[in-house]
Amino acid sequence: MRGCVVVGCGMAGAVSARLLAEAGQDVLIVERRKHLGGNCHDRYNEHGHLIHVYGPHIFHTTDREVFEYLGAFTRWRHYQHRVLSYVQGRLLPFPINRDTLEELHGAGLVGDSVEAFLAEQVRKSSFATPPKSFRDAVVSVVGEELYRLFYQGYTAKQWNRPPEELEPELARRIPVRPNRDPRYFTDPYQGTPVRGYTRLFESLVDHPRIRLLLGCDYVDVKAELDSPLTVYTGELDRFFDYRHGRLEYSSLRFVYDTLDQESFQPVGVVNYPNDYAWTRITEYKHLTGQEDHRTTICYEYPTSEGSPFYPVLTRGNRATRDRYLGEVAMLEEKRRHLFVGRLARYAYYNMDQVVRAAMDGVKRWLSAQ
Repeated sequence: MRGCVVVGCGMAGAVSARLLAEAGQDVLIVERRKHLGGNCHDRYNEHGHLIHVYGPHIFHTTDREVFEYLGAFTRWRHYQHRVLSYVQGRLLPFPINRDTLEELHGAGLVGDSVEAFLAEQVRKSSFATPPKSFRDAVVSVVGEELYRLFYQGYTAKQWNRPPEELEPELARRIPVRPNRDPRYFTDPYQGTPVRGYTRLFESLVDHPRIRLLLGCDYVDVKAELDSPLTVYTGELDRFFDYRHGRLEYSSLRFVYDTLDQESFQPVGVVNYPNDYAWTRITEYKHLTGQEDHRTTICYEYPTSEGSPFYPVLTRGNRATRDRYLGEVAMLEEKRRHLFVGRLARYAYYNMDQVVRAAMDGVKRWLSAQ
């Protein structure tokens, strides 16, 4: 095999493969799972409901080029994602906004300025400056009370460790709204594929120069592949046979239930930061727009076993990651490897960031040929 090899057919792999094929390169995609799409994979269940097999995925971006590039392979359903959080027996808007605070404290106590109210909450709180942990980063923005109600329990469940052990950069994904905007994302471009993510991936890899090898582990065949370029999207430590130690990944267990009722909850996702063992419940009809007299919901339970979903950003894992990334830099300088995506970079990327990284990485490689 003398063509390019792409390891993994998630967002990073599929986009990289398509870009290389359109530039005249022969491409072999090697995918360990027996389906396309990585963790974005979706399918119809036995009740005819389209479900996201590995948890809800909503595409959102400020990058118009990325949005339009994927739009060539799918029509978008312009869905505006909303999340509620079950706190003190009530469903409250999340991210925290004015409505959240007024539900908790009353309009009179919140006053005219959400920023001033939060600044007072922060003033009364204790945290390290600059932040040394996830807890410090969140408390420095919303104060200790809101941290305890909305973040502490959820984070401890999600990562199976105290938030004090997690790096502050994990808090970069957590917005706070000074207004009543109920949307989880405010990016100008957002939605879900009208026909689902799997159909989007099928369109991406539908090219005469792309061959697809499903149910095959790259580790088992890499010795047989002599490629001018390998785009690697799998676990960073696994590529190097764990020579600097193992990195930790968080996984999820999903429990589905189809109910004989038209709807279960008022929004697509409800978080459970404090009560119950699960972290959130997703009702997929909100995301897909399907209409039916029944509905399918999904409970998410964090676990340390199973397919890797998220890098666990602790100080020790970051140090191990940096050792691996030093080797990645040397490999990429030789222009025969690209490492793209959340697992390959051991970083918490959104889908649009993964697509942008694939676009930029492939473009650099092609321009050097």
